[in-house]
Amino acid sequence: MRALSFGAIASAYEQFRPGYPEELFNVVAQYAGEPLRTALEIGAGTGKATRLFAEHGVEVTATEPDAAMLAELHKTVPASVRTLQCAFEDLQPGRTYGLVCAAAALHWTQPEGRWPRVAALLEPGGVFASFGGPVGLADPEIEQAVRAARAPFLDSDDIPSPDGTAPEAAMQWPGTELLQSELFCDVQQHVVERRLTMSRHQYVGHVSTVSAYLQLSDTVQQQVYDAIARALPDSVQIDADITVHLARRRKGSRD
Repeated sequence: MRALSFGAIASAYEQFRPGYPEELFNVVAQYAGEPLRTALEIGAGTGKATRLFAEHGVEVTATEPDAAMLAELHKTVPASVRTLQCAFEDLQPGRTYGLVCAAAALHWTQPEGRWPRVAALLEPGGVFASFGGPVGLADPEIEQAVRAARAPFLDSDDIPSPDGTAPEAAMQWPGTELLQSELFCDVQQHVVERRLTMSRHQYVGHVSTVSAYLQLSDTVQQQVYDAIARALPDSVQIDADITVHLARRRKGSRD
């Protein structure tokens, strides 16, 4: 299962995946309109988003099904962060939060009952936030060279939209589903622009944390990483915009 393939590369995930900028917190906090006090994070991974919110005084409960990923998270997050090793679907009802968020993780959750589960974890009027986006090569020629290098081993490393929304659509998933849910209102989509520079080593390291590659055998993985490295210059410019989807649980809604 691709959702549970990251534990074997937890340290690489922490090393090579970009963190989240201050602007992301500002977007979520401004939407909330009042201080964010408590948050439940879905699929926290190694804690890249966890740190951002915890450092702003939010009391974060970070959930993550993979023990190796949680072990990395524990190395870097504040002691105030509470952790639960469990899948989103296995969370027990009871406590509610002012914010439920997912950082590049929501697409791994099961679609059946997803939004009632989210709503049940939110205080009435509480905020849901999902954010993430692809890390892509900015130079089209380099991108094409990498695609050609990868082609003998892997057709594509993209994660398609869970609901089939076209990449050029104005509203992307999960905003498309939130707009259709009677449990949520005030659905918004924002883009936090982000440009990065990576060395050849860093970019290949990032590729090694992408789920599509983790499905290949160890031998084939190394072959494709070597091929990609040969197609790259010493450093590359990266487009890594973060798409943020926000919604509010309707007051009085039943989950």
